[in-house]
Amino acid sequence: MAEKVLVTGGAGYIGSHCVLELIDAGYQPIVVDNFSNAVRGGEGGMPESILRIEKFRDTNIEFHELDLLDKAGLEGLFKTHSFSAVIHFAGLKAVGESTQQPLRYYRVNLIASMNLLEVMQAHGVHNLVFSSSATVYGEPQRLPIDEQHPVGNCTNPYGKTKYFIEEMIKDHCKAEKNWNAVLLRYFNPIGAHSSGLIGEDPQGIPNNLLPYVAQVAVGRRNCLNVFGNDYDTLDGTGVRDYIHIVDLAKGHIAALKKLKDNCGCKVYNLGTGKGYSVLQIVNAMKKASGKEIPYKIAPRREGDAASCYADPRLAEKELGWKADFALERMCEDIWRWQSMNPTGFSKEPAS
Repeated sequence: MAEKVLVTGGAGYIGSHCVLELIDAGYQPIVVDNFSNAVRGGEGGMPESILRIEKFRDTNIEFHELDLLDKAGLEGLFKTHSFSAVIHFAGLKAVGESTQQPLRYYRVNLIASMNLLEVMQAHGVHNLVFSSSATVYGEPQRLPIDEQHPVGNCTNPYGKTKYFIEEMIKDHCKAEKNWNAVLLRYFNPIGAHSSGLIGEDPQGIPNNLLPYVAQVAVGRRNCLNVFGNDYDTLDGTGVRDYIHIVDLAKGHIAALKKLKDNCGCKVYNLGTGKGYSVLQIVNAMKKASGKEIPYKIAPRREGDAASCYADPRLAEKELGWKADFALERMCEDIWRWQSMNPTGFSKEPAS
């Protein structure tokens, strides 16, 4: 029997790509999501992303519409399934929104994670992969950022919630010696599955650079705002470490295997180790799409660092994982997704 893995937030951008990789690796994902970052499909209220994976892989995926704040609902799920591990993606994730609605972010992200840990403990499920973020590092004190870089000096409530959840998991693993957890600190996931069937479909105005650029290229938005061109970088625009979403999803499969070693609590960066500037991204997307991407320079945003990129060598050494895809491939894949799905998941892909 395939091992059952609970995937919280499994209908969202990162979660859905991970569900596909789980299936391909021989696991049985059980998906829960509350649709805060997912689009409902036509059939029986299932998420469109999950429906497309079912068709694409000719399989059935068990899905439950569930909010992790509903602890009784979570209990019910654990009573009916025997999970070998949990991959925890679910949470609110917009940096800007978190500064405007900090209490909502603390309530949703922290209490949901606490509920999940308590229910796992009550049902003897002791293996967890947590979707963390490079935001836990705050303003970089040195580059590249390795896992020993100081954490906790976060510049926004979203980053603080990731830091607090990491601390909760670490403390719990210290207290409960039979627990294993892998905390994955993502840098900037971009791109889409090469099929063009699943990808990033931000609801409302995109908070991240790449979906915004793709929407400008496809004609949904007029112009890109480039926030600051006077940073100490090669062209004055901010530099970030972008990682292909499929590489990122494969990192979770490697993390599940690591749990089998009774590894205790481990932390890994998932990034490429290479930084690209905003204007380099614009030019790469222009090349991938064959479209002009108009942009204008806007004032810097508060809390934005000039440069931020990973030292991913620990993940390569201990997980046997490293990112395979370069920027050109990331942009080709995001353009395939965006051009096949100009309005995201809300309509069928163009034939």
